[in-house]
Amino acid sequence: MIYALLLIPAIAAVLSLIIRKDLLRRLILILASVSHTVITVIAWNVETKSLMGGWIDLDKPGLLFLTITSILFSACSFYAFWYLAVESGKRKQDFEEGLFFTNEPEAIFCSCLMAFLATMTLVTVSQHLGLMWVALEATTLASAPLIYFHRHHRSLEATWKYLLICSVGIALALLGNFFMVIAASVPEVSDKSMILSSMIEQAKLLNVPWLKAAFLLFLVGYGTKMGLAPLHTWLPDAHSEAPSVVSALLSGALLNCAFLGILRSFQVCSAAGLGQFCRELLVLFGLLSMAWAAIFILGQSDYKRMLAYSSVEHIGILALGIGIGAGATFGAMLHAVNHSLTKAMLFMTAGNILAVYKTKNTKSVSGIMTVLPVTGILWIAGFLAITGMPPFGIFLSEFTIVKSMFEQGKAGIAILFLAVLALIFIGMANVFINMAHGKKSDSVNVSDRRESVISVFPPIALGFLTLITGLYIPPVLNNLLHDVAVIMGGNL
Repeated sequence: MIYALLLIPAIAAVLSLIIRKDLLRRLILILASVSHTVITVIAWNVETKSLMGGWIDLDKPGLLFLTITSILFSACSFYAFWYLAVESGKRKQDFEEGLFFTNEPEAIFCSCLMAFLATMTLVTVSQHLGLMWVALEATTLASAPLIYFHRHHRSLEATWKYLLICSVGIALALLGNFFMVIAASVPEVSDKSMILSSMIEQAKLLNVPWLKAAFLLFLVGYGTKMGLAPLHTWLPDAHSEAPSVVSALLSGALLNCAFLGILRSFQVCSAAGLGQFCRELLVLFGLLSMAWAAIFILGQSDYKRMLAYSSVEHIGILALGIGIGAGATFGAMLHAVNHSLTKAMLFMTAGNILAVYKTKNTKSVSGIMTVLPVTGILWIAGFLAITGMPPFGIFLSEFTIVKSMFEQGKAGIAILFLAVLALIFIGMANVFINMAHGKKSDSVNVSDRRESVISVFPPIALGFLTLITGLYIPPVLNNLLHDVAVIMGGNL
């Protein structure tokens, strides 16, 4: 089953380069993504076998993040079908001769999209810390051409920034792996294989100073990929300049993979008795990320960039939830689900707006409710969801985290948390409401005022899911979140 999860998108990536028919290539994209989701759902009920001597296995944290990734890819594959059709109709841009296997930009896009799914799947099933590092580096290489799809000078700059900054971060994470090996290089440790279960079992025997240094490097290295401030500087440019469907995947899936890398090292450190040391660092980076995002959201004039800074905010909430511990750990896991669904919904909705208004400037967009009624409703619903308004899922996850703060006597952190959320709400409300209402922008072409079903169905579906998680968490999901929270040290 794990082989199927890895091979289906990998084979689809190769086929996308070979097949010359655009329609067939897009259908393969949808078929591969949906098949991946079906197998992922089966994995909820069928026990998988470990592979490669325990290097690859699907445990409960991996299953949670694999499910998020797979669902987002299925939704985005349908949206990409519409997006690529629009792009193909607008222009045909050739790649430089000899640079790629084919001169079709769509072929490269579909191939990299499937390779992106394959590499993120590998992240979720990696039980060896070294293999996980390789998989996370592979996600960077697979996604870089997706950011550069429009071949504009701004997208080129964003791609290079993404590659350089994330490469520095991943190099620090590699050093963290080396330090982890040194921490295990003591006579008392019998198994030095770097397999997660073995390291957790022998964690109390590891060299504590080297283990602390390893966690710091993992936090800074993977935190760069995750988007924790002040290591996030690639994220606003990449999310803003990438195609909206790619932005949805970067924010909703890729950041979670880097988060999982930090959680794996956190598991080892907690088993070694360093849980408090790690939590204090996570709280610090979490609050800093939220405050940093609030500063840049206030007065933001680019709505895709604003969504990117919102991702920095919510990544901070994830780190903060794990740092607070106890019930907040459950809240953080639930928040990972809700943020991914909501942010992917918003980026796809932003893509619909950009396709008609031809600008990302918030002051040049108004009257969405009149021009694009369904998209306008989704835009406002997405705003309410992402800012934690009831009855959407993010309200429930943020409430769970705040409740745990007060229960543990951390009222100061709770008040600061709520204050930053209020600032972000004010900053985003001003933008969203002005864009949705008001007089129709003069720049809108009447002929462009069409909303195809395939362009609005994926964000509607994701919005419905995040609404459901705010009203009712299915028992099967609740049990998985509870189990993952316990694994991460939450005393529930």
